[in-house]
Amino acid sequence: MAKLVDNPKLAFRLARAIISDIALYNPEKVKEGIKNDSVFELLAEELKEGRDHFYGRVSPELTERDHLYDRAIVDVMIRQAGKIESSIW
Repeated sequence: MAKLVDNPKLAFRLARAIISDIALYNPEKVKEGIKNDSVFELLAEELKEGRDHFYGRVSPELTERDHLYDRAIVDVMIRQAGKIESSIW
């Protein structure tokens, strides 16, 4: 079994990669979700699957675990969708 990530910087990099893949494979859901302020609802299944994968690879002792995954969602998916017209900006 592979060693779990216990370094916050590496864990954040992993979270960003996971979110990047979710956004890459679901561009229409991201666009519609940003436009209608429903991105978390539309991508709930994908984000949960990504979080589960992240938790499986990151040490449970890493106290910033939740924060790192959530921050990656904002940094990668939400911020990069800033060009999409939406009432949330």
